[in-house]
Amino acid sequence: MKVLFSSNINPNFITFSDYIEKAFREVDCETCFFENRAFVLPGRIRDRIAFLQDWDLIRLNKRLLEKAEEFKPQIYLEAGGWNILPDTIEKLKTMGIKTALWTIDPPHTFKAIITASHHYDFVFCQGTEAIQILSEYNVKNLHWLPFACDPYFHKSVELAPSERKKYGTEICFVGSWNSENNSQNYAKRQAALECLTDYDLGIWGPGWNDLPVEANLKKFIRGFHTKPEEWVKIYSATRIAIIVHYQDMKGNLPCYQASPKVFEVLACGALLVVDDQRDVLSLFESGRHL
Repeated sequence: MKVLFSSNINPNFITFSDYIEKAFREVDCETCFFENRAFVLPGRIRDRIAFLQDWDLIRLNKRLLEKAEEFKPQIYLEAGGWNILPDTIEKLKTMGIKTALWTIDPPHTFKAIITASHHYDFVFCQGTEAIQILSEYNVKNLHWLPFACDPYFHKSVELAPSERKKYGTEICFVGSWNSENNSQNYAKRQAALECLTDYDLGIWGPGWNDLPVEANLKKFIRGFHTKPEEWVKIYSATRIAIIVHYQDMKGNLPCYQASPKVFEVLACGALLVVDDQRDVLSLFESGRHL
């Protein structure tokens, strides 16, 4: 079977897109990748000038159709859904291609996805908040499909003494913090970690370097832009891993989904302490798995 997979790949580290491509190969699918963020113009320009945004978006969608004409897949899988236009999806379907959307992040900007989702043959959602939102717009063929993890990458690893010294903690947290417009949405995360400063705590993730110098958590920060291959070492070296999910503190945007880190931590064999997240508790049992 031939699959045209549309997503985003970060050249600096492995992402879920790499895991999905690997999964297709393992079941003998011939896969062609399309970069769905391959814009010519930077976002700061497109966001300010509407006709340039439209031009670049149409150009991107035209390239996707050209790729489909050349590759002739049986299935088109779109991860994300923000940049692929409804007309493009309909044209793919006229080629005899089955189309599927897989929503990923919490719905900060869901307008384009709501519009496009009606045109896909199947819609898979990382979190049940997306199913709730799309159901309200009468989108059909909705399916809950968390990303989970890949046991080839995510597993307990043996650490050298130097690595255990570098990554070893009683309690670890891997995740971001934002000091800008949406910083209030990370208040729950920061408050939870501030309750753990009497322990051997280690924090890794982007944004924490922007904490004020006097912040209690400053001395617990071990690293900023940490690659996934380091996460495995961090989780293998800790006793307890903490996950505090992103939440919109104003309550405007629901987020029920289980972070892929939930699966990754458990796959690495660490004890996981996680907040009361709806999808997590639908998949795992407190006191048994968590």
